[in-house]
Amino acid sequence: MTASDQELLGRCAKIGVSSWSDALDELGIDGVLQGLTQRSGSGRMCGFAVTARQQVGRLGDFDKSHFAVGPLVASAGPGNVLMVDIGGAPISTMGGLAALATKQQGASGVVIDGACRDLDEIRATDLWLASRWVMPTTGKRRLKLQSQGEPVTVGGVRVAQGDLVVGDDTGIVVVPRAQLAKALEQAERIVAIDEKVEERIRAGASFGEAAAAAGYLPSRG
Repeated sequence: MTASDQELLGRCAKIGVSSWSDALDELGIDGVLQGLTQRSGSGRMCGFAVTARQQVGRLGDFDKSHFAVGPLVASAGPGNVLMVDIGGAPISTMGGLAALATKQQGASGVVIDGACRDLDEIRATDLWLASRWVMPTTGKRRLKLQSQGEPVTVGGVRVAQGDLVVGDDTGIVVVPRAQLAKALEQAERIVAIDEKVEERIRAGASFGEAAAAAGYLPSRG
């Protein structure tokens, strides 16, 4: 990751998901993921997407080697968020060992539109991970790594390689890389307004008075 990307992520990581969501609304972008739950990790997660799609079959449709968890994990390094599209299937693509390897590589997080398992082991790694399901059903002989680096759909949102992904206790958003500069400008403006409103409330103003003085309805209201 370049120094400019590191600086960009540093700015993006200061902004919560609610503010990002409001900024995307201003730009008419649908970037809020649906139906996924944070399973592991804490605090805010922020990084650039690395994408993967897995084909779903019945037990025995694929060879164990087709699962290809090694290349899947290897694709995510520092500043990256692994975004896995399994079409929402309740089949696990990541367990404790894969999570440990992903964490040790320095990945920012993992988001799976499918399932993970070994949740106690994943939580022990402190890897930031969200998924649609937690299921013991293995992906071995049920999943085939179909593509990496191509656009995928996760949580109902199209995700391309290099898009910004931000997650916190409120949810997960994806910001298209081509729109990131505009979205970041909007999000930083929203955060600045929220801070002014908070300052006035702490000084004794009512919520309505503080919001009116700022000239904008705050995103944290």
